[in-house]
Amino acid sequence: MPWIDLKRQYAGVKGEVEAAIQRVLDSGWFVSASENEGFEQEWAAYCGTLHAVALASGTDALNLTLKALGIGPGDEVITVAFTVSATLDAIHDLGAKPVLIDVDPVTYTLDPSQIAAKLSPHTKAILPVHVYGHPVDLDSILAAAGDIPVVLDACEAHGALYKGVQASTHGVATCYSFYPTKNLGALGDAGAVVTNDNALAERLRLLRQHGWDRRYHSVTPSLNSRMDEIQAAILRAKLPYLDDWNDRRRAIARRFDEAISGTKLTPAPNGPWADPAYYFYVVLTPQRDAFRGALKDAGIATDVSWPEPPHLQPAYEYLGYGKGSLPVTERLCDQVVTIPMFPDLTDPEIDRICAALRSF
Repeated sequence: MPWIDLKRQYAGVKGEVEAAIQRVLDSGWFVSASENEGFEQEWAAYCGTLHAVALASGTDALNLTLKALGIGPGDEVITVAFTVSATLDAIHDLGAKPVLIDVDPVTYTLDPSQIAAKLSPHTKAILPVHVYGHPVDLDSILAAAGDIPVVLDACEAHGALYKGVQASTHGVATCYSFYPTKNLGALGDAGAVVTNDNALAERLRLLRQHGWDRRYHSVTPSLNSRMDEIQAAILRAKLPYLDDWNDRRRAIARRFDEAISGTKLTPAPNGPWADPAYYFYVVLTPQRDAFRGALKDAGIATDVSWPEPPHLQPAYEYLGYGKGSLPVTERLCDQVVTIPMFPDLTDPEIDRICAALRSF
């Protein structure tokens, strides 16, 4: 049994996706046309925001949002290391410095109580991560941030709810990836930023296409980060299914929670404010190799997301965070195991996983 299976999801929406692709091919417009406009309107409506700006990837969404806020060399952005390196890359590529704080041991997300100690005159933004589809403690983070912009990395949190409403309605902007594995995935790279800030949305639209305010007229140096029309059309075809897919993920997560109850395993995080989207379902165990081996023997594939935090990888050694500097993050990376979680899991497969969880 795979820990993720994109073929199954495609089989369920094959007709809609192929019709969407054919619509683009028939139109003769492949970049920055009606499919992008339609997706931006539909994604903004889904997220409950005024604007959605379609981009080429989730990493670009993070990078260009920070750039649009004026962040550059000498500035600092507070974030976490319990994430993929893309979160830090978006900061570093602007010449700014990632300032890392540890995560909460219960929710695995940015610990708001540590923000105050890391604030400095150079702090220009805070970038929390909705890890594994679990929303951060938004009210506490916004209170600790004060006037400092909070940009949310929701690249794994499509449809996650915070206190019953879309988590994307908080902060100055929320950034999404539509990488194929995500709860709402394209068939290639794609991303977007949602915001209620009119000026920020306009700036992002400028930055995504060479800084042009009109065709071939650049008013600021930038890059090409356009979502192509085929990806936009595919996302439009899949968006109506997102809530049902997420509901199925939540139902599966409840089964896993029940199976883990009473064992020595730690279930996936679920804070009191959160209705997670369960991009991944992760289990913690200090006996990771033995646990993965037991599931492998039962015919169940697993993964590790993530085995090594960015601050201990060569790219970010220069930040000076040695081993032991972020103890919760490092413990999670040592113990975390990703088990199968996708809406197309069958009930017999879920039963098999639950039996394996109970027996360890």
